[in-house]
Amino acid sequence: MEITTDILIIGSGIAGLSLAIKASELGTVAVVTKKEKFESNTNYAQGGIAAVHDQQDSYESHIRDTLICGAGLSHPEVVEFVVKEGPARIEELVRWGVEFTRAEIEVGHTYDLGREGGHSHRRVLHAGDLTGREIERALTEKVSRMKTVHVYENFVAIDLILSSSLKDQQGTQRPRCLGAYVYDYHQNVVHTFRARFVVLASGGCGKVYLVTTNPDIATGDGIAMAYRAGALIANMEFIQFHPTCLYHPEAKSFLISEAVRGEGGVLRLKSGETFMERYHPMKSLAPRDVVAKAIDRELKRSGDDYVLLDITHRDRDFLSSRFPNIYRKCLEFGIDIAVDPIPVVPAAHYLCGGVMVNHFGETTIDGLFACGEVACTGLHGANRLASNSLLEAVVFAHRTFLRIAEMFPKVPEPDMTIRPWDNRGATESDESIVVSHNWDEIRRCMWHYVGIVRSDKRLERAKRRIDLIGREIEEYYRNFVVTRDLLELRNIAIVAKLIIACAMTRKESRGLHYNLDYPEADDQNWLRDTVISRSPSSGSPHPERS
Repeated sequence: MEITTDILIIGSGIAGLSLAIKASELGTVAVVTKKEKFESNTNYAQGGIAAVHDQQDSYESHIRDTLICGAGLSHPEVVEFVVKEGPARIEELVRWGVEFTRAEIEVGHTYDLGREGGHSHRRVLHAGDLTGREIERALTEKVSRMKTVHVYENFVAIDLILSSSLKDQQGTQRPRCLGAYVYDYHQNVVHTFRARFVVLASGGCGKVYLVTTNPDIATGDGIAMAYRAGALIANMEFIQFHPTCLYHPEAKSFLISEAVRGEGGVLRLKSGETFMERYHPMKSLAPRDVVAKAIDRELKRSGDDYVLLDITHRDRDFLSSRFPNIYRKCLEFGIDIAVDPIPVVPAAHYLCGGVMVNHFGETTIDGLFACGEVACTGLHGANRLASNSLLEAVVFAHRTFLRIAEMFPKVPEPDMTIRPWDNRGATESDESIVVSHNWDEIRRCMWHYVGIVRSDKRLERAKRRIDLIGREIEEYYRNFVVTRDLLELRNIAIVAKLIIACAMTRKESRGLHYNLDYPEADDQNWLRDTVISRSPSSGSPHPERS
């Protein structure tokens, strides 16, 4: 079945939904989402959204904190406009119904502002410790009331549809994105979505790692599709490992927000000894990459399975009101955070790279945009400052809307014939064990060899294994009808390959990328983005000069 719309948005997190709300005034909008509307990485964001609201704070301070955390790779002009446009986007969210926690007394600002690692001031707006869930609730409710926005739940995008009919001023043919093939896995049918503009807002790729704070849907689909279509991809080596994921055999990757450290939580070894003073002057409030590497090193040195996050010096009433979700969840596992330190370990959390875009979310393919975690905007550089991700999502969703609105009258509906999805020759597979085995092998390989600490030998080993698995998956994909598990497996194999390619290209250690063979930063040669594209001949990642 062919579905025609003006704007196709793939993903239903804060970036996708806020863009859908704005774009609804231009024409019809189709939002494709893999699960229920409520399921996204946004929904799992506990800490909050960073923006200047305190009279004691300033744009200059937020910009400086972001640039320091980005380790020299954040683009200064991007950091400046994201920070300065932030307050307006916050007020927009409030108008749409988002209820941030308010300050109890007049203290120079309206909201209860938290502080997180790397921030020099309190500037993190939050809704208790379930900020992402509150934002997703408000945006979902608003979208559901819009007649021109249609949400397609339980739909998995397979691949982008391209045309090569356009030529630039030099007469070179450039592809244009015309839509996407999308799989309805409940009805077991593939639809053709035709659109004037396509926006990737599909989130990150945490499920490429064995231990992650991300939901199961975070399989890097948008990045893999953009790469297969020929878009430039950048900075995939910079995977942020959240330093404090709850360690418990029955807890499925439950995140302990950085805001806990912001409110005075102290990291300790199992012996009770503090250790962060050996790694950074901000101690337990150091940026995430520093804390994650410190914990990794201490665990390897001691042989322990976890470290402790201790906030028992704060009273129970404060903890239960400031962190109601964390307080309640830890109690479910027999941990009373008012009297018990929390056992924590690092976990894959956020991708600082992705599909390369300009200041208005445009990719290197005409008609294709990207915003949110799927995109590499230049804001985060080599390491994301805490709570800048939701800020980036709303700012770039707005800028993407502005560019689409500007182009909208000039871009007609695609009039080319688009071939329907063809699965002739494909058969049903009765060997699902192949999918599950490869899925597990990829995630374990990435966790052990392309994790917090890397080396040339580990990366070479990972490349050989992922290349072999990737070839097997592509053969399987060509021969059998698609399933959701197969599509996600195909995508995490591509994303794993891209992470490894970028990590092998960067011959230094910077921010979230640490290589034992190149332990120092090399500003002379590597103060630039790592940009790769798909080689036309082999299909393998090919380094570009940024």
